[in-house]
Amino acid sequence: MEDLPTIQQLDCFIHYGHAGNFTTAAREVSITQSAFSTQIKKLEQTLGVELIHRSKRGSELTPAGERFLPKARAWLEELRECIYELRMEEGKGAVELNVGILRMLGDVQMNAHIAHFERENDRIRFNVFDLEEDQLEVALLDGRIDVASTYLPPEGSSTSFEGFELKHFCWDTMVFYGPLLELSAEPLSREALAAFPMVHYAQQCYMNSLMENYLADLPMKASGAHLSTPYAMMMFCEENPSGALLPERLLRAMGRTEGWAPLLEPLQCDACLIYRKKNPKKNAIRVYVSHVLQSFQDKGHKG
Repeated sequence: MEDLPTIQQLDCFIHYGHAGNFTTAAREVSITQSAFSTQIKKLEQTLGVELIHRSKRGSELTPAGERFLPKARAWLEELRECIYELRMEEGKGAVELNVGILRMLGDVQMNAHIAHFERENDRIRFNVFDLEEDQLEVALLDGRIDVASTYLPPEGSSTSFEGFELKHFCWDTMVFYGPLLELSAEPLSREALAAFPMVHYAQQCYMNSLMENYLADLPMKASGAHLSTPYAMMMFCEENPSGALLPERLLRAMGRTEGWAPLLEPLQCDACLIYRKKNPKKNAIRVYVSHVLQSFQDKGHKG
């Protein structure tokens, strides 16, 4: 019987296919570059085919490597799916889901989801990562996270989610949080909002461009702070006479039921779950996604 490649060899090759270079791929599988190169060479020796062309200028997949990559990926995903299903059916072990949360969404509500599964289904466990929008996209594409909870980019965006499922779970309504400011009970117009000193989001994040577009034709009073997490923004506003645009849902989850005002011209974001259609953990993903969608229906969120 002919020798077959090992799972480690195939996994290394697939990671190279994602990364396009040995250094990054080796780091992703947590081995040295030398050990990584050895695994690739052993794979090529077993197959009797050169998969990666190496030169002084770098490396790239050969035509044979290009053809073999999707087949190797599909085979390894199918094997993992069989293993996950067997473990679930036999009650052996647990499936770990890597969930990425858009940093500006905050992960506080993820706590309730995890608590639910600990009570009702401890065969699904979670690793939660808070990431910026561009980091979420990369992590989804290279398989480092299984599900992303994020805001759907507006129409016209260059982002493509071909091969992914998108499940809307709520419209997030932005409000102006400024507990140390004199806010009326009436909704704030854009002109009134722009007159207050405001905390800004990190310049590279999606929410920063959303805020700038909302107030594009108005001069704004900047507080000088650019913060990347909603928790930091809340604390800054609670310690300084400044305000911030934050999701009402997050403020309520954090117990902030006062100190904020609605916007006269609504500003909403489409909150959704995104996951790859072909994922060996698809059964566990569907269970998790169904729970999240149901939890928002139960709470009466519209959208």
